[in-house]
Amino acid sequence: RGTSSNQRPKRPLTAYFRFVMDNRPAFREKNPEASNTELIKKLAGAWKELPASQKQVYEEARKTDWKRYGEQLAAYKAQLTPAQAAALKEERRKQLARRRSIRAKRELNLLGKPKRARNGFNIFLSENFQETEGNSPVAKLKKLFDTWQKMSASQKQPYLQLAQDDKVRYENEMKSWEAKMIELGREDLVRSKRQRLKKKPAETAKQTGKAKAKASSSGKKAKLKKSEE
Repeated sequence: RGTSSNQRPKRPLTAYFRFVMDNRPAFREKNPEASNTELIKKLAGAWKELPASQKQVYEEARKTDWKRYGEQLAAYKAQLTPAQAAALKEERRKQLARRRSIRAKRELNLLGKPKRARNGFNIFLSENFQETEGNSPVAKLKKLFDTWQKMSASQKQPYLQLAQDDKVRYENEMKSWEAKMIELGREDLVRSKRQRLKKKPAETAKQTGKAKAKASSSGKKAKLKKSEE
């Protein structure tokens, strides 16, 4: 209680980021029209060309701060109760998981992974969200959800058909994308065969029912034939 990961000592900056923080204002002044990405590229190029003796200054500052960080971290951990330590460890784990998730999504976007297929309600929502009255996005969402719930099957049918078409689009695009990922040596991004061939529960149940009915019918015929003999 009274302790959070925000109170944990901050890790020192690397030598490169120290250089960026020190020189960014001057680079911005010299390149006022440059975008942030272009500015970072210029700073990275300048760091690459920086003499080893000047880089060493930043490296020594990092080492000094790292030693201070170790002492501060030890003092911070020493004043935690076991319950606080466990809670902060769990909080840290969740933070790292969120960062990994964000990095993974960013990588998939860069690799051009197809967008997931939308369901009928999502399509209905996107087509009607702007003109729907509401004081907030949440209020609009609730109103559209209530409208969707009250719609008849025939009214929902056009959206459900569009969703089915979008599902076909997604599967076709995913097959092409996964083939490309295999060529690039990124099999880790390809769905397993079981996932690709996974059937809908309703479809599977239907097929199972047909198989049982067929087996039952065959069994009855066999018993009848044996009885006649």
